[in-house]
Amino acid sequence: MRDTYDVIVIGGGAAGLAAALILGRSRRSVLVVDAGDPRNAPAAGVHNYLGQEGTPPLELARIGREEVARYGVDITAGRLVAASPAPASDADEVAFTAILDSGAQVTARRVVVASGAADVLPDVPGLAEQWGRGVVHCPFCHGWEIRDRRIGVLVTTPFGAHQALLWRALSEHVTVFAADPALVDDTARAGFDASGITVHDGPVARVLSDGDVLTGVELADGTTVELDALAAASSAEARVDGLEGLGIVAEDVLMGDVRIAGAVTVDGMGKTSVRGVYAAGNVASPMATVIGSAAAGTQAGAAVHGDLVQADLAAALAGVTRRAGQSTR
Repeated sequence: MRDTYDVIVIGGGAAGLAAALILGRSRRSVLVVDAGDPRNAPAAGVHNYLGQEGTPPLELARIGREEVARYGVDITAGRLVAASPAPASDADEVAFTAILDSGAQVTARRVVVASGAADVLPDVPGLAEQWGRGVVHCPFCHGWEIRDRRIGVLVTTPFGAHQALLWRALSEHVTVFAADPALVDDTARAGFDASGITVHDGPVARVLSDGDVLTGVELADGTTVELDALAAASSAEARVDGLEGLGIVAEDVLMGDVRIAGAVTVDGMGKTSVRGVYAAGNVASPMATVIGSAAAGTQAGAAVHGDLVQADLAAALAGVTRRAGQSTR
């Protein structure tokens, strides 16, 4: 690690490494700060990632680290503790200082926030232990692997009924557990009945497992239902710890009038409302898949490089003007 960089990337997942890759190939000095706990770590493999289908998440990250290192990108294990604006070399420019949990202090001209999101899970005993394995959340990410199996769907949001139909497209053996029966209206129940989906009204008391294998759920009345997998929605909350000094905060993500997540707001290029700070991946788009996060990181990295090119040009033109003024005296 050096003391100063063109860009600090906070997060070493798909979004952060993709941003670092395009910046490194553009001959920018880049530091990636990687906490080493990606959101998808419990999953057996990454899916819908063309060319990397089924690759374990940590293996994909290892491959990415090797690739960015070829272009001179530095990677350090650690977490951001604090970040704040720093004095810039030019009055019209910006700069930032990052303090890591190691005590290291690094300055950069731009910041890419790719710190991801954390899943807040339904409060059901035994569910968290199976998260990413027996308990899944996305039919596109996990559906093929549990096709034709006995799938339970824990409905805890107004969108759970739609999720149940997505799972029904993958298996004939789907059971809905409506924690709050009001979340499943008459239209949804008619659809379930027509699709052959069984409905249990009332909360799930706990998720049952035999060792590492999910075996079913126990209902509040003591009834057990045998399952091979349970689908449950989480609330994805942007990881923005340490970024308060930059003015970066997570804002509510709404679907209709229902809050479903917290995320950093960005424009189409990954720019946040703070000049010089960009964000990409699940920290800005909680429902993005891994390949979508990588694409967003590439876009943000390209935008950062373009931003720096314009800043360098402005500084060069200002220098020419100053020298011209001095030569006429």
